[in-house]
Amino acid sequence: MTALRVTAVFGGGGAKAAAQIGALRALEEAGLRPTRYVGTSMGGVIAAGAASGASADELSRRFRSVKVTEVARPRALTPVAGLWFPSLLRPEPLRETIARLVPERAFSDLASPLTLTTVDVDTRELLLLGDGGLQMPLQDALAATTALPVYYPPAEVGGRRLADGGLRAVLPLDAAAGFEADLVVAVDVGPGFDEPQPEHPVRAPALLLAHDMGEGVLMAQQAQDTLLRWRATPGRCRLLHVRPPLPRRATFAAELFGEFEQAGYDTARAALAKDGHHG
Repeated sequence: MTALRVTAVFGGGGAKAAAQIGALRALEEAGLRPTRYVGTSMGGVIAAGAASGASADELSRRFRSVKVTEVARPRALTPVAGLWFPSLLRPEPLRETIARLVPERAFSDLASPLTLTTVDVDTRELLLLGDGGLQMPLQDALAATTALPVYYPPAEVGGRRLADGGLRAVLPLDAAAGFEADLVVAVDVGPGFDEPQPEHPVRAPALLLAHDMGEGVLMAQQAQDTLLRWRATPGRCRLLHVRPPLPRRATFAAELFGEFEQAGYDTARAALAKDGHHG
């Protein structure tokens, strides 16, 4: 019996991407280890770790060791001169953390094909990196796909300024459509119209909350349109859409990693059971 070709699509969502590790664990239990990965932003980092061959348990150990201060380190004098800085946070700590989480340096070092998304901020073009796209060092590609504007500056690679793939592909199903598969499992942790409000008010500057609110509205519509387009296009393979009930405004809520991971596991397990897959 031929094994299913399973493409895992991991959308952007900051710390909420922890749910994708839980979903990967549910896939492993069901005997559906993905054969290809497509990822955006922090979902791209999770996808890179999984594509390297690391199990869900190993990825969980790696990511649970990360502290929010390691990836969200403000620039000096931000409260005074923040509006004139290229970003609110320094990019070096995030890049160093990603290199620790995913030590591989080349796409060819990975055990499974990986495609990441990014956006050229000057042309506004969506670009694919890695398998089926532009070739560059893996760490440069991970820096590009996670360069969320306002928080981090664009990554400068090969004369191009590249930003977070979530600006145009927060759920990169369109990228996944370019590869043959029997089943696509999309773990959707980004902004949506169904997100519950956080239990406790988020403490942040009003302008930053306004930015996140506006960006969230645009990304929610983008993700909804992407799903509708997939389902309306003839000839697409079976899609398993996994949408854990995660709160909005939790991009940097690393302290909730365990809750997010469990939510991803529970939601993916229920979706797999409904689709006829049992661990």
